Amino acid sequence: MNKDKLLDRAQQYWLLARFDKPIGILILLWPALWALWVASDGVPDLLVLTVICSGVILTRAAGCVINDYADRDFDPHVERTQQRPIASGKVTPSEALKLFTVLIGIAFSSVLLLNLMTIFLSLIGAFLIASYPFMKRYTHLPQAYLGIAFGWAIPMSFAAQINTIPNVAWVMYLAVALWAIVYDTMYAIVDKEDDLKIGVKSSAILFGNKEREIIGILQLIILALLLIIGLMQDLGLFYYLGLLMAAGLSVYQQKLIFHREKGLCFKAFLNNNYFGLAVFIGLMVDYG
Repeated sequence: MNKDKLLDRAQQYWLLARFDKPIGILILLWPALWALWVASDGVPDLLVLTVICSGVILTRAAGCVINDYADRDFDPHVERTQQRPIASGKVTPSEALKLFTVLIGIAFSSVLLLNLMTIFLSLIGAFLIASYPFMKRYTHLPQAYLGIAFGWAIPMSFAAQINTIPNVAWVMYLAVALWAIVYDTMYAIVDKEDDLKIGVKSSAILFGNKEREIIGILQLIILALLLIIGLMQDLGLFYYLGLLMAAGLSVYQQKLIFHREKGLCFKAFLNNNYFGLAVFIGLMVDYG
């Protein structure tokens, strides 16, 4: 394979894994950092921090690859996804499966540096990530399964840091799973018309004209769960200031999705990065 061909393959694989769009990494990384900071009282083990963060990056990339593989017959019919590497024919389905295997393999190899509980949990996590993309064929709530899959970094982070999963971890896990429904429904509104045409299921379709109200209720529940975490851990003023910023961002997101305009709904999805950041800053400063 000549140099130009090699560079082209590398570029297409990079795009397939969505490394060019780090927003997905950040939205998934913040909850893992929340968990590590709570589990370690603000001083996470460096090896655990490195493995968990790299694992989030690699598994998110693997999730994108297997998602596009699963949607290879749908993406060509959706305006936003027509130019993705598999949909456009620039990467073959077999190449995608090989890339998925490599990414998951590297992530699992790094987890072997941690304790047995974390290794066991990583096997469950790998199954959840691999199976998630196929859920949209069977349920109108694939966004819930997404939250279950990518929120799995929460119990893994606690297990890696303290070799147990306390009650606060499951409260956080629930908050993160519900948060995924919120931001991925905002994302799904963008594709709603195309999804209806091709028969793909989503929460945006299930919720109908009540998606704003349901998103709002879920946002309130998430903030309440994060408040409970603060009480369980006896956190201080800075954490609650972080939650106050997160609450303000939730109100802003409601404003963005009010008229269901595609561009503004996508902007609301992107804004969730700052929601996760606000909570993390509150934790970091409070523990600092």
